[in-house]
Amino acid sequence: MKRQMKIGSIFFTVFKYVMLIGAAIISLLPVIVCVFTAFKTTDEYNATSVLDLPTQWMFENFSIAFNQANMLRGFANTAIVLVVVLTCSIFISAMLAYVLNRFKFPGNGLIQNLFMFASLIPGIATQVTVYQIMYSLGFINHLYGYMIVLMGTDIISIYIFLQFFENLPVSLDESAIMDGCTYFGVFFKILFPLLKPAIVTSLVLKGVSVYNEYYMSNLYLQTKELRTISTALYAFTGPYGNQYNYICAGVLITIIPIFILFLIFQKQVYGGMAAGAVKG
Repeated sequence: MKRQMKIGSIFFTVFKYVMLIGAAIISLLPVIVCVFTAFKTTDEYNATSVLDLPTQWMFENFSIAFNQANMLRGFANTAIVLVVVLTCSIFISAMLAYVLNRFKFPGNGLIQNLFMFASLIPGIATQVTVYQIMYSLGFINHLYGYMIVLMGTDIISIYIFLQFFENLPVSLDESAIMDGCTYFGVFFKILFPLLKPAIVTSLVLKGVSVYNEYYMSNLYLQTKELRTISTALYAFTGPYGNQYNYICAGVLITIIPIFILFLIFQKQVYGGMAAGAVKG
């Protein structure tokens, strides 16, 4: 019996590590291919396998990608969008969740159910209608129009804040109101500082989504001056073929800011996500 349990334990351990190694290879393989491709010339990329090492490491591919794709402008536009969208989304989602959780009024449950229903609809299915509205309002090819669209699609953050408000006792509100605090004061002075884990979780999820957003950026920001970092590399595509070596070099450049921010704020990110998992 003990021998069978020992064999089963060894088999499970081997299976576990095989699965982990396989998952790691699957996850890292695209990155490795991207690194190899970024250092190749166009002719070498067309003549060799994607897994072949470059014969000459072409570091100038990065400067070409950065300059020809105007990535500096792309980073600037993306930074503006991120700051505005994340700031507004956090406040709008938190205040809306506060109203839905703390105030009981006719239609409260209906509104929450409508949010749930809206989260089940694929975003691509509504783009024809959204584009017509954007066009009629003159929001096409304007950063503020693009930012309004991104702020209006943050249903996940609303539910994150709703879950956190469920764990904050109503007695906090009642005590503050008895001391003469207004509802705005209760929210901004008492409750909002307690939402730090939810804020971090929402910032991570929404920030990654906005930074990687390609479809809506390409649809609503059609001029070169308004391109974000996700669409800047579109400069290396065309009817006569795609320059994948420059595209991969640009992709690696776009990873650098996120990687640096993650290294700086990884403690806050892990803490916020862990607290979010416990609270939710």
